[in-house]
Amino acid sequence: MSLKRVVVTGLGTTNPLGGDVASTWSAMLAGQSGIARLEDDVVADLPVKIGGRVAVEPSEVLDRVKARRLDRSAQFAMVAAQEAWADAGLDDVEIDKDRLGVAVASGIGGVTTLLANYDALKEKGPRRVSPLAVPMLMPNAPAANISLHYGARAAVNAPTSACASGNEAISMAIDQIRLGRADVVIAGGTEAAIHPLPMAAFAQMMALSKTGSEEGGDPTATSRPWDTGRDGFVLGEGAGIVILESEEHARARGARIHAEVLGAGISNDAHDIAQPDPEGRGGTRAIKMAIASGEIDPAEVFHVNAHATSTPQGDIAEGLMLHAVLGKHVENVVVTSTKSMTGHLLGGAGALEAVATVLAVRERKSPPTINLDNLDPAVHLDIATSARDLPASGRIVALNNSFGFGGANVAVAFGSI
Repeated sequence: MSLKRVVVTGLGTTNPLGGDVASTWSAMLAGQSGIARLEDDVVADLPVKIGGRVAVEPSEVLDRVKARRLDRSAQFAMVAAQEAWADAGLDDVEIDKDRLGVAVASGIGGVTTLLANYDALKEKGPRRVSPLAVPMLMPNAPAANISLHYGARAAVNAPTSACASGNEAISMAIDQIRLGRADVVIAGGTEAAIHPLPMAAFAQMMALSKTGSEEGGDPTATSRPWDTGRDGFVLGEGAGIVILESEEHARARGARIHAEVLGAGISNDAHDIAQPDPEGRGGTRAIKMAIASGEIDPAEVFHVNAHATSTPQGDIAEGLMLHAVLGKHVENVVVTSTKSMTGHLLGGAGALEAVATVLAVRERKSPPTINLDNLDPAVHLDIATSARDLPASGRIVALNNSFGFGGANVAVAFGSI
């Protein structure tokens, strides 16, 4: 059985740089930062006082009555899904809803709903716990609510693989289409974890950067992948959604195609619950699988949107992976980390970065990594510190890498049309 070709026909996002794709892409190319000092009620007693709030609150986009029935993570997912659906031209098209799927992930789920209801239970008793608490806090709530909104009756998946979740959801969507189980899949990830408890927990792990939290500090300079001064990631929030279709279905309805999804790879380190394999062996396998499944010549890879969160170990390991897979051709590959601008969206990171990777392929332009003043001597990559042009002709392939706690590794390869 020949596998169906999969294409991207719709893009949507809300994140610290913008409330839609156009504003986000413009801010990325300009090297802007969405990181700022957080309000006192979130960070009053915390050593970390910065983060990446969404640029546009979902209440400005969604119907307020419906929004109140959604956790903040599901609100972000719905905002991004609506933009992606419209971008794909599906508002005015009749499609078979039995052939419409959803794969939308979250790394942590409805944590704000969970903690708010626990506070209500402790302070006011069980009668003040919302009857909607469980449907709002469950990790598959974003996917389920999108399926309800659009009437999707094919598989509705919600993988949970920590910071690799969004990219893994996209890989699951690819499989749905290639295996003939769906014609169209709404795919991506979302996260809303800017809350004192998750922030305190990450800070206790020494995972969050404290730089920029001091009085008079510069939050915009804190997320600095590959820089010798990096000391941890910055927490961000938001969502990214892509509409994936079989090429046959997309062309039959005359859809605009942004890029082709060529392949995906998934692996696990089985090394440590929080730290990556220092030699990057699991991630290397995932990237090799993405290239092999897409029948890609490594010499066609010209761009990588790296996971690169700004942690000392992870950034180095990813460089080793790219060298292991691409060999000397890695010298011709432009690498970037958009987390330098958005912060780390956890389960939403890979999905937002998928949107950026598709745009890089479509526009043949790489967004920059900001705040890279002193490159770590252990890193040997061509990292864009300003927007860079990619080859103007011929097929170009770009990789989107995501790695997560528990050893999860996912790589997805996108190609120009």
